[in-house]
Amino acid sequence: METFFQTHSYLIEHTNSLVRRSLMDSIDWSYRLIGIKGPRGVGKTSFLLQYAKENFDTRLHQCLYINMNSFYFQGRGLVDFAGEFVDEGGLVLLIDQAFKLPDWREQICECYRRYPYLRIVYTTTSVDSSEDDNTLLSSLSRCYVLHGFSFREFINQQTGSHFRPYTINELLSNHEQILRGLLLKVRPWLYFKDYLHHGYYPFYLENRNFTENLLKAMNMMIEVDILFIKQIELKYLSRIKKLLYLLATGDAGSPNISRLAEEIGTSRATVMNYLRYLEEARLINMVYKNGDAFPKKPAAAMLHDTNLMYAVCSPTSAAMEKGRIMESFFVNSLWRHHKVNKGRREGQYRVNDTIDVYVCDRTRRIKSAPDAYCARYDTEMGHDRDIPIWLFGFLY
Repeated sequence: METFFQTHSYLIEHTNSLVRRSLMDSIDWSYRLIGIKGPRGVGKTSFLLQYAKENFDTRLHQCLYINMNSFYFQGRGLVDFAGEFVDEGGLVLLIDQAFKLPDWREQICECYRRYPYLRIVYTTTSVDSSEDDNTLLSSLSRCYVLHGFSFREFINQQTGSHFRPYTINELLSNHEQILRGLLLKVRPWLYFKDYLHHGYYPFYLENRNFTENLLKAMNMMIEVDILFIKQIELKYLSRIKKLLYLLATGDAGSPNISRLAEEIGTSRATVMNYLRYLEEARLINMVYKNGDAFPKKPAAAMLHDTNLMYAVCSPTSAAMEKGRIMESFFVNSLWRHHKVNKGRREGQYRVNDTIDVYVCDRTRRIKSAPDAYCARYDTEMGHDRDIPIWLFGFLY
């Protein structure tokens, strides 16, 4: 046990989160069982350590961070270890990568049953197994989702600012006043290009090659999260990776499922399942026409965030056309809290079933759409229904 406390103390001492994630204040920490879900690279480990650093003195041994990558837990399990921790005065157990442990749901539930004064916070991947909603764990725990940095969080980190998020109604109805307040303090456009390239994943702060780090994370999402949790045979790994590449570099718009199936050597039904798995891993976003949903073919399948686009696609390829980059940014900024559907026209999206937004450059004229908004790129200012696209990055 002492070895784990030493590791915990070392990690806490070397944790220095430059941006306090807004999720920290959204969680009801009084719950005995809390799950933090999210894809690789968005900072789940740092989130747990920051919580411990803010709330517990390491000398008191009341809180302990453990990672299920440790072979110790593969051999011994979690339940007896949690009992020893409680016997030594432990109050909060932080379990990172819980899904790596065999029968992890059952073991966490057993800890919940045996140790009524122990609070458990665990992290797991965003990829779901099909029975997740029906498990005892899902009924006992309160789950939250941690996402990558918003453009707002990136600017706060880069400038030391403390800009707050805005609701979609605030942004649409009051964007000119919001812009005036922001532009008195910072020039967001100066940071936007960097954010599109490397600002979504917090590990850009590490002194390592960002693109190589991101490619490693992407491979782990597929090789471990998807294959391991979905119980897919290793021989099909190359098909899923090829599918992701074809989606990233192919034509914009609705994917041709039959052609994709032919190119990776499988059936249409399997391609649709792979698309769903890639979306769960937060490698792609599928956008449907209004009224459609899976298993129907999406109206668009784009990489989940623009950082992925820069990591996968050649800078000179058609896939890196500015409009596609901006549409990926727009969808990624809204999907987590809003319903986003594809409209009939180029660059058109319908938000929450009622709001039409066109993603376009500053010169495009939108005809026959008096009630529509324009999320315009290549501009810093907005007026009336024209809103700089980067401002949508302040929605969370």
